[in-house]
Amino acid sequence: MDIRFSPEELAFQQEVRDFLANDYPQEIFDKQTQGKELGKDDYVAGQKALHKRGWAAVNWPVEYGGTGWTPIQKYIFNNEMAAAGAAQIIPFGMTMVAPVIINFGTEEQKKRFLPDILESNVWWCQGYSEPNAGSDLANVRTKAVRDGDHYVINGQKTWTTMAQWADWIFCLVRTDSSGKPQEGISFVLVDMNTPGVTVRPIQTIDGGYEINDVFFEDVRVPVENCIGEEGKGWSCAKFLLTYERTNIAGVAKSKLALKKLKKAAASVTGDDGTPLIDDPAFIAKISRLEIKLTALEYTELRLISDLEVGKVPGAESSHLKIRGSEIQQEIAELLMETAGYYSLPYLPEHFEAGWNGEPVGPDFAAASSPRYFNLRKTTIYGGSSEIQKGIIAKAVLGL
Repeated sequence: MDIRFSPEELAFQQEVRDFLANDYPQEIFDKQTQGKELGKDDYVAGQKALHKRGWAAVNWPVEYGGTGWTPIQKYIFNNEMAAAGAAQIIPFGMTMVAPVIINFGTEEQKKRFLPDILESNVWWCQGYSEPNAGSDLANVRTKAVRDGDHYVINGQKTWTTMAQWADWIFCLVRTDSSGKPQEGISFVLVDMNTPGVTVRPIQTIDGGYEINDVFFEDVRVPVENCIGEEGKGWSCAKFLLTYERTNIAGVAKSKLALKKLKKAAASVTGDDGTPLIDDPAFIAKISRLEIKLTALEYTELRLISDLEVGKVPGAESSHLKIRGSEIQQEIAELLMETAGYYSLPYLPEHFEAGWNGEPVGPDFAAASSPRYFNLRKTTIYGGSSEIQKGIIAKAVLGL
């Protein structure tokens, strides 16, 4: 594996940098720099700027509006986006439900749903987890009963990220309970404005409201909104989760977060005036973390090499998910350690547009504890670490 970029790849890297400097909404960078929360309009503006350039659908086939990039171009793009502080491409539409529709949907479904996803005209959320079916998705109990040309859906989804902004939700629902748990599950698209759909926010331990309960009470959904064959939604779910887990690794974001951590540690001094970054014990923690992140990046690069020759992600995606989510948590822990007692006050208004109050402690301190709390969930979503270890044991060790 040659990890050096070719002249063409270096030229592409510069093209991405020029785009971010000249054609991407600069107010997004300003908010990110100031630690302000991004809203729905910010994410949509960022994605529409990418669409205008033809770069929104990184992983789609060209015939549906995709970029046609090589895996290494995608790697470069993701790294440059993260390094610049661009808004995350919200995955639920662009990188989750769209690939499922492309691979399992009918031509009519592709024509109906893909254009609005590509242009970011419609906001999607994911309806997988339930109160008794988180990582164990085979235990899904939300029912969809056939009634003529419609399903009547009853049940509950939980931990539904950004459902408060969503126009549509893609759901795993049980259409048959007679066979094995993995059988009889269907992948169905539901308009969030359908009568009987209720969204209830869940406050997380960082004080935010990014996740929700979604309730379905006699919700009528056209049968034509079922993607793939009825009762075969497990195949769609496995296909989607493999790519979701690879993305959760977040190598590019962690590289930026580690850079910010070092900068923060250099700005904090002890009683003797020595910067924290020069403390041997702290340096050792940073070094261990950087070694883990470098190893993870090389694992990602090996996966990219496999993708370039036509292979698909396997157990490697579970390894990336485990280690990547743990590294994100470790960086957050060290940032809070760097902030010290200044990480204790939590002022949610600090992250809102228009906040002009005095910061408590160093600039980075206000976000340290909420980030720490928010990232507790990374080892759970997309399949918990325990589930990932089971997948690795079965796929690699044959256990």
